Amino acid sequence: MSDNKNLPTPLLLHISNLLNVPLRGLTAVIELLDDGGTVPFIARYRKEATGNLDEVQIRAIEENLAYFRELEERRASILASIAEQGKLSDELKARIEATLDKSELEDLYLPYKPKRRTKATIAREKGLEPLAAYLWAQKQTGEALATLAPKFVNAELGVASVDEALEGARHIVAEWISEDADLRKALRTLLFDEGVVISRKTLDGVDEREKFKMYYEYKEPVKTIPSHRMLAIRRGEAEKVLYFLIDLEEERALGILRRQVLRDQGDWTPQLELALEDAWKRLLNSSIQAEVRLELKHRSDTEAIQVFRDNLYNLLLAPPAGPISVLGIDPGLRTGCKVAIVDQTGKLLAHDVLYLHTSKNANIEAGARLEALLRKHTVRAIAIGNGTASRETDAFVREFLRDKGIQEIFSVTVSEAGASVYSASDVARQEFPDLDLTVRGAISIARRLQDPLSELVKVDPKSIGVGQYQHDVDQRQLAGSLEKVVESCVNRVGVDLNTSSWTLLRYVSGITERTAMNIVTFRNEHGSFSSRTQVLDVPGIGPKTFEQAAGFLRIRNGENPLDMTAVHPESYAVVEQIASMLNTGVADLIREPEMLEKVDRSRLSAGAYTLEDILAELRKPGRDPRDQFVAPQFHEEVREIADVQAGMVLEGVVTNVTKFGAFVDIGVHQDGLVHISELSNKFIKDPADAVKTGQIVKVKVLSVDAKAMRIGLSIKALMAPAGRPQPKKQAPAPPMTFEQKLSALSAKWTGRA
Repeated sequence: MSDNKNLPTPLLLHISNLLNVPLRGLTAVIELLDDGGTVPFIARYRKEATGNLDEVQIRAIEENLAYFRELEERRASILASIAEQGKLSDELKARIEATLDKSELEDLYLPYKPKRRTKATIAREKGLEPLAAYLWAQKQTGEALATLAPKFVNAELGVASVDEALEGARHIVAEWISEDADLRKALRTLLFDEGVVISRKTLDGVDEREKFKMYYEYKEPVKTIPSHRMLAIRRGEAEKVLYFLIDLEEERALGILRRQVLRDQGDWTPQLELALEDAWKRLLNSSIQAEVRLELKHRSDTEAIQVFRDNLYNLLLAPPAGPISVLGIDPGLRTGCKVAIVDQTGKLLAHDVLYLHTSKNANIEAGARLEALLRKHTVRAIAIGNGTASRETDAFVREFLRDKGIQEIFSVTVSEAGASVYSASDVARQEFPDLDLTVRGAISIARRLQDPLSELVKVDPKSIGVGQYQHDVDQRQLAGSLEKVVESCVNRVGVDLNTSSWTLLRYVSGITERTAMNIVTFRNEHGSFSSRTQVLDVPGIGPKTFEQAAGFLRIRNGENPLDMTAVHPESYAVVEQIASMLNTGVADLIREPEMLEKVDRSRLSAGAYTLEDILAELRKPGRDPRDQFVAPQFHEEVREIADVQAGMVLEGVVTNVTKFGAFVDIGVHQDGLVHISELSNKFIKDPADAVKTGQIVKVKVLSVDAKAMRIGLSIKALMAPAGRPQPKKQAPAPPMTFEQKLSALSAKWTGRA
């Protein structure tokens, strides 16, 4: 590391204790990051150096490293500023150097920070600081306040009376109190521990749908208010429906000030009492409230962003249907359903418009055209977007397949969240410059079934709709966090070097957007890559980029069979050593992984962690970490919210997980809410402990409010009581339904049956 990036050893020890990671691993990660290493690369291929720290731990180190480097930079700036003023005592310097919190650092700097003209400044200009010092010292000096104060009356300086002199002295004392770092910290702690968030409806607030009704007269302790409620209150304030404040019993704050300011009784005591009341009401209350409000926002933002990160992670790693030809349908009523067919690589083969919902004759004609498309292009699956008219379209397709006796094709509804954003994006225009937006949307829907990850990376994560108050949180922090999630998912799965778009390649460790475009251009000009090392011929890719990226790039049917695995090229020699030890070739080793059981690990030149990863990869080369694809089955007779009745048991897909529950798509264009209290028959603190985005669940309908478009659901209602096993069914299994057959076919076509 360069000198200007070095952190002092006490700070490194603090981070090590804070994150509960060994100091050796921490310093190794910092060195690797400073050397240009990416988090996915370090987590996967530098386990020996880090002591097998995982990606979550390395991300935490990266984030804390940024925080404490900013702290060190600010600390140096503050020390220089105070030293320049000639006010840097050894005691102050020691306190500044010892603090590990940005707020405390700013508190220590506050008395020395250049400030605007204040009441205390004016009082100093009037020569009243010695009088303030007398009050502050709280010591008998041989002269009583009654005789000392009149000496500061000076008409020329604007001090007309003793009362004015004392008032000015109190202003100076009040400022000293408000700038005391220990007092500010104590009051901040008090406001966090005992403060209460109070929200009320504004007099002229307009809330037509009564979104914020529960917050019209609402109270909750600062210490326990959850992020989603704090964000809801802040949104209500932004929309001028609500206002909120943080209430604290004034006497509790004044009690802290008295205990720390008043040391000895004397003629100064009444003046100090007035000064500390002034300090709290005029200076400290609003200042500390602002800090706590800001900290509440930061805390709420961080929690909301973490919810978004978790949801996005699960969505991006949703099971893919795999490399099969798909017909995608973007449903519509008056304008028709846009249809696009893509081959197993995602290449567009054909597109059309089917008018399914205009008349019976139109349906007959649409059926004939659909059948012709399916037969001509050997389609294996139909993906239907879940927007307007999706249930009607889904019913038409299922009836069509049933009537025609087509059993080799399955149909499934997929989320089209963000598809319209993709359709109008520069990426879509580059891919399909001559196609209409709606056709691009149908293509995206088809590809989402094949591989959700490859398609969703083309869309701004904020447009996918799995967040919680995503527009209210810090947008820069949100964008950075989501970018890291996408990077993590892409590198966990790996990327096919010969078929992936530049939008997917740009998330590979070490590869930039420009480099990704260069790879695609090189591939178009020179044909498919036959080996990983050939990537070094691409402009912009040098040894460092190759080191970071190579292990995450896959080449199928290439010159070296290891190029299709997650084994890094730097470890190929170890695999060759294993093959030599077993008197076989690398290709044979991959075809017959059972031979690996005979390996003598002690004779291999690789660290234990690296060797374990290599052997695991050779046992299942190119394995996909994602789950098996299963299609959800919506109730055929439940298509609109009017069809939903309390007591129904339905199947659905979890679309969003928040801190207060999970939203489930049951196929009626309006997600239902499973409140946290209805997720499990056991106590859970976080809904993410019970469900995840993309999970298929059975739910019972508790309530339906068609006017407010709200559906209350329960998973708990379908569970056995806690601690009791579900009763075993003795009846024989019924014959497979048509939907179950289609689901089984989906597994067959994805090669996982």
